[in-house]
Amino acid sequence: MFYIGCAGWSIPREHAHAFPTEGTHLERYAQVFPAVEVNSSFYRHHLPKTYARWAASTPEHFRFAVKVHRSITHHKRLRQPELLDAFLPNVLALGEKLGVLLVQLPPSLTFDAALATAFFTALRKRYQGHVAWEPRHASWYTGDADALLREFRVARVVADPAPVSDGFAPGGWLGLTYVRLHGSPILYRSAYDQAFLESLAGKLRTWAEDGPVWCIFNNTAEGAAIPNALSLLDLLHS
Repeated sequence: MFYIGCAGWSIPREHAHAFPTEGTHLERYAQVFPAVEVNSSFYRHHLPKTYARWAASTPEHFRFAVKVHRSITHHKRLRQPELLDAFLPNVLALGEKLGVLLVQLPPSLTFDAALATAFFTALRKRYQGHVAWEPRHASWYTGDADALLREFRVARVVADPAPVSDGFAPGGWLGLTYVRLHGSPILYRSAYDQAFLESLAGKLRTWAEDGPVWCIFNNTAEGAAIPNALSLLDLLHS
């Protein structure tokens, strides 16, 4: 029920000792972690054969979260959901290894019920799997937004830093919990200390009572993600 990993599968040299020595970075990474978040899909479209190769090179239990392309979320700001037709067929080449679609919104994109309903309707016509929704404007942390997310079985991401003071908790559909840890106080760089990780492990165990829990470390800029994720794995296994 726990899918712990990092944003990307790069293995810094100083942490290479924690991984097998043979294989590609992805093959080595997947022998230690059960999941990974693909962020490069936000910037460019990968071919179906690329996704299929990634799937084939990982263990049966391994799962990928794939971030939706920025043309959909940032350039067109959800107003052209038909752009999913250029994105989803490629991603679906992961087959059963596709665990979650991650949709990150630009910070300025406010909650608009009509726009969100149209996008969710189009998305659900094309894809029935797990969706993690990362809004970055406070207007998404309301009862109306929560209700709409639940209606379409979309989980609101538990993000650190959170857009609102009490935002570090699951929202929307609770059948999935998806945590993204970007680093604090310095975004993408700061490591999380042991006290935070111990508290987090307790929260993840509680949230797992409702369904699968993902926790992705995105504090990759100075190599903190790998040791943080390894420490959290140890805490959960203990």
